Amino acid sequence: MMMTMPCRIAAIVIDAIRPRVVADFWCAVLGWRVTDEDTDGISIAPHDRAWPTIDVFAVPEDKTVKNRLHLDLRADGVTTSEELDRLLALGARRVDVGQGPDVSWVVLADPEGNEFCLLSRSVQEV
Repeated sequence: MMMTMPCRIAAIVIDAIRPRVVADFWCAVLGWRVTDEDTDGISIAPHDRAWPTIDVFAVPEDKTVKNRLHLDLRADGVTTSEELDRLLALGARRVDVGQGPDVSWVVLADPEGNEFCLLSRSVQEV
């Protein structure tokens, strides 16, 4: 018998001083689009509006410490090296959060310093 879960993730929320910059960055990274926008924030989602969405909300303070939750990405349709080049061209930057020199992923940050990882294997290799 399949059991229905009582809840599911609706949105991943990112705090930002410049929500438009961060939302535009993630739209470019994921191929998503803005689905809602008001004075407090911006929601982005895939074109089919599948869940979860990413909501980028305005906050008054800069990010000051390492994220306790982050996204892990895999290249899809290109090599991991090609995807890394694309992410860097979009404005991501490499960051050191204490990872060792021999890890199999690359730690990056979005335009406001929110960390995320690009995993070494592409979607096709999983």
